[in-house]
Amino acid sequence: MNREHSKLDGASTSNHDDIFVTTRWTMVLAAADRSTPQAGQALEEICQLYWYPLYAYIRRHDHSPENAEDLTQEFFRQLVEHHWIGDADRNKGKLRAFLMTALKNFMAKEWRKASAKKRGGGQLPLSIDTGIAEGRYASTTKSPSIEAEALFDHEWALTLLELTMQCLRSEYGDAGKQERFAVLKDGLFAPHQDIDYSALAESLDLTVAATQVAVHRMRKRFRELYREEVAKTLPPDANLDEEIRYLAESLAKE
Repeated sequence: MNREHSKLDGASTSNHDDIFVTTRWTMVLAAADRSTPQAGQALEEICQLYWYPLYAYIRRHDHSPENAEDLTQEFFRQLVEHHWIGDADRNKGKLRAFLMTALKNFMAKEWRKASAKKRGGGQLPLSIDTGIAEGRYASTTKSPSIEAEALFDHEWALTLLELTMQCLRSEYGDAGKQERFAVLKDGLFAPHQDIDYSALAESLDLTVAATQVAVHRMRKRFRELYREEVAKTLPPDANLDEEIRYLAESLAKE
């Protein structure tokens, strides 16, 4: 039985020692070493994973969508050009805090010069679809009173949830269970009493009891993957449960 199937059959694979073998911090440190060919690829992945929370932070500072796009791209460009990323140290703090501090410094010192640059002039492989970004910005900022940093944390937590969902979808796909994922995924966050197990069972041609087990396993695996995704952004000695609680509180702010 391959690893993907064993995970989906409910076996827990979470291991604190294994979580940090390849982490988001690993990518940050790889991007900081500009002498290696992997640096550019690592930076591109960091940009693509985490650009939106930064974009939302900039938008909340009363910048237009166009300026927010320019500033987000410029921030990542300068992150490399001025070697700010070389100051990153996974042992000293959270990736969330590192990027937030770096962005605040950038906004305080560089935004006027950056906003004067032509869009796309940074030569960074980061494409921002402002249509999608603005749709998300409008849907997750119902309260105009939420502060920029709280909004950043809110969007950071959402990003980690989205990455977790992508990973879970991939696992089910690798195991040949795409249909099961499509049918059961809406039960990930619903209260148990609100899940129509009979309808799900009929869709999957399973018994109600087997469907309940399948939902339980999916929810359990999602929690495991989410813990791993959050852990990837933390230093080795960080309190993972504390960060998860903080992110849950951040998600409640809209």
